[in-house]
Amino acid sequence: MNTDSNDENAGLTHFDTAGQAHMVDVGGKQETHRIAVASGSIKMKPETLAIIVSGSAKKGDVLGIARIAAIMASKRTSDLIPLCHPLALTRVAVDFEVDAPNATVHCRAQVETYGKTGVEMEALTSVQVGLLTIYDMCKAVDRGMVMSNIRVLEKHGGKSGDWSATS
Repeated sequence: MNTDSNDENAGLTHFDTAGQAHMVDVGGKQETHRIAVASGSIKMKPETLAIIVSGSAKKGDVLGIARIAAIMASKRTSDLIPLCHPLALTRVAVDFEVDAPNATVHCRAQVETYGKTGVEMEALTSVQVGLLTIYDMCKAVDRGMVMSNIRVLEKHGGKSGDWSATS
């Protein structure tokens, strides 16, 4: 491996000066209230959305189960993403919005902690697993569902302060 990888990895915190992956040392950081909000969507056939809304899916309450899955996933992020720190989350709120004209369900997750590192990955994991759960519960009637626009909308706290996708 090229030992001059400093320039290639400039700004990438998960690589050391030799270009090797490592877990970022957050030991010297201050604990602050950290908040991240993420969102994403899943588009489906109108008939599939009608099943979700009516509550007649064979596997049960699709959005209720997806909400629980999303919350559980946020708590397991460090088990899934190799270099994420395990965090004690203080709040996870997951909301689904049915967009009938576009046959889409939008998911929004807000994750909070008091700690030394942010919760963007936990919010993103929450959204993605919530959408995957909708897919899993409805795939028998609609294998063509498409998940998209998974992204961080905003983050608060820490040394870098506040950030918003709209700013």
